[in-house]
Amino acid sequence: MAILITGISELVTCDDTLEGADQSDGLGILRDAAVVVGAEFEDAPTSVQWVGAAADAPAADWSFDLGGQAVLPGFVDSHSHLVYAGDRSAEFAARMTGQPYDGGGIAVTMAATREASDAELRALITARVDEMRSQGTTTVEIKSGYGLDVEQEARALRLAREVTEETTFLGGHVVPPEARDDRAAYVDLVAGEMLAAAAPYAKWVDVFCEPNSPHAFTGDEARTILLAGRDAGLGLRVHGNQLGPGPGAQLAVELGAASVDHCTFLSDDDIAALSGSDTVATLLPGVEFSTRSPYPDGRALIDAGVNIAIATDCNPGTCNSSSMPLMIALAVREMGMTPAEALRAATVTAARSLRRTDIGSVRVGNRGDLAVVGAPSYLHIPYRVGVPIVKTLQV
Repeated sequence: MAILITGISELVTCDDTLEGADQSDGLGILRDAAVVVGAEFEDAPTSVQWVGAAADAPAADWSFDLGGQAVLPGFVDSHSHLVYAGDRSAEFAARMTGQPYDGGGIAVTMAATREASDAELRALITARVDEMRSQGTTTVEIKSGYGLDVEQEARALRLAREVTEETTFLGGHVVPPEARDDRAAYVDLVAGEMLAAAAPYAKWVDVFCEPNSPHAFTGDEARTILLAGRDAGLGLRVHGNQLGPGPGAQLAVELGAASVDHCTFLSDDDIAALSGSDTVATLLPGVEFSTRSPYPDGRALIDAGVNIAIATDCNPGTCNSSSMPLMIALAVREMGMTPAEALRAATVTAARSLRRTDIGSVRVGNRGDLAVVGAPSYLHIPYRVGVPIVKTLQV
């Protein structure tokens, strides 16, 4: 079935090769546009079959008119932690009165998650993904990291795999309380038995490389875990430079990681390394909002030629928000990015951080993952901050 979507005031394609599109802001915008999506058989993912001016639209099996709303690629949330149970709202309240974040609260979530049943976790994950989709997110990456033993990490990834193909093994989140007397043994466990159990359900491996936290991992420990993951066939991701300067960003570049995430505290050398690499710097402004930390300088990174993505980091401790529109607004307001730059960071560059070219842009042959804005332009996303005007387009 082919479905014609017309009445599009502004179609943001994020396709910089599209002829006739307005490329002044790098968004490949078509005005008074239409798009045809379809699937070859029932229940198959839709794909984009045609893009162009509404006046030139081909016939289709079915059509509907959006009445002058804007359409975008569905948001790509390339960093989230959705497999968890429990509540840490009291920790958020404490930070609002000045208590610093150091990663220690992860152990609280770990205890609650270990106690939850498969059915309870499955219901929580499904509800969170549905919440994301209701706000325009069509692809989500989900990490483990709240089980922190062999059985629990494999379970988390098995459940995450039910809702996304972008699953990340994060046994190297923090050292759990029972292992703090022998960090080396825990690193060996993560890089050995735990990785072996998790790898069948994972696409990526990640590690919280943060020497400024007593709970996270040093550069050498992170390298051990990442290399073991690479040897197991997983792609590399890194949590780096969140709480202070550290080796995370340059380690990510050295090892060819797809993304280094947070990047709150970067040196000139870190920026130079990133600018000459294929590693995407994924910024997580909801974390800075929720921890009262300084925001990364997105403007400086863009001006240096660094590829930037933005994501929610939706998690129970440092950003309990699933809203990509909010992250776009924060990137514009607090990180020196233009609305166009922030939108690209939430779509096509976020897809690049997952090494994907079939999502994040409206291009013939790509997945038909679209979002609709209840306004005539994408500019209303940061302009009407906090208003739920973006939704996944159901076709």
